[in-house]
Amino acid sequence: MAQIIGSVSTSHVPAIGGAIARNLQQDPYWKPFFDGYPAAREWIEGARPDVVVIIHNDHGLNFFLDKMPTFAVGTAPVYETADEGWGIPALAPAPGNPELAWHMVETLVEDEFDITTCQEALIDHAVSLPLALLWPEHQARGEWPVEIVPVCINTVQAPYPSAARCWRLGQSIRRAIESWDSDKRVLIIGSGGLSHQLDGERAGFLNKDFDLRFMDSLVDDPQWVTRYSNDELVELTGTQGIELLMWVAARGALDGGAVVKKHSNYHIPISNTATGLLVLEAA
Repeated sequence: MAQIIGSVSTSHVPAIGGAIARNLQQDPYWKPFFDGYPAAREWIEGARPDVVVIIHNDHGLNFFLDKMPTFAVGTAPVYETADEGWGIPALAPAPGNPELAWHMVETLVEDEFDITTCQEALIDHAVSLPLALLWPEHQARGEWPVEIVPVCINTVQAPYPSAARCWRLGQSIRRAIESWDSDKRVLIIGSGGLSHQLDGERAGFLNKDFDLRFMDSLVDDPQWVTRYSNDELVELTGTQGIELLMWVAARGALDGGAVVKKHSNYHIPISNTATGLLVLEAA
């Protein structure tokens, strides 16, 4: 059976793509952010994942306000990257793993999740930037060393799924992976957050105290955040801070069991966003 090796949760601010393209990793503004990733890459190199299930939110590239699924799973053999309006250079296409993807779809439906199945899909910065941050050498060569299965959670248009619902989604993803007849090693990536608000009267809002409490909770009390409603989470983290639901689902895929915290990083602000990184190894 396939094995889940752990999870990496990371922010995906569009400006990161521009910084990578302009080689600004050592720029004083960007250095504290980029310095967080070598330790994550070192862990990944030792963990040797074959497939990445990347839990993310779409930014209008595949879904818009007229058609917005709560949960969607990509089953395509390949995913082209595209610019959704931020001017980020397109990165190499990412190979998919349709076998695992369809097995996940079947398992999630069995577990009473209503899934939109995407046999064709584009990937935006929520997928391409985590890949570039964790495998920069491969990004520079225009290739990726892993196959991906993208899982999209709606955080764009209310109603959003609750944190408790996303936790259960992660648990169902775990059941699917562990019942997949394969010897592949699977890494979970949660892509999004942390606190930020890009519009409205609270534009620029950040909440460092809550972010750090949330990151700590994912190690020892991972269902702590599920006690909050989405309205409360938006109040605490900003309208775009609700992207922390991706971190919740990623932790749910480790099923609340014991984990080993291998690395973390937190830095503010990057483009009016609180950026976080958390590497958890399945115990």
